[in-house]
Amino acid sequence: MASQRYNRYEKARIIGARALQIAYGAPVLVRTESTEPILIAAEEYDADVLPFTVKRGER
Repeated sequence: MASQRYNRYEKARIIGARALQIAYGAPVLVRTESTEPILIAAEEYDADVLPFTVKRGER
């Protein structure tokens, strides 16, 4: 993921989707003191450990 830059909408979608997964019991991929799924997801995004990709449409 480090080679691909995401715009703010893609970033929000990725973090939101991951937060939902965490809220439903998915394992957390980083060590954190946070208990809020959205904050945990944001930390995971910042740590570049999320297994998400974004497929963009052709223009």
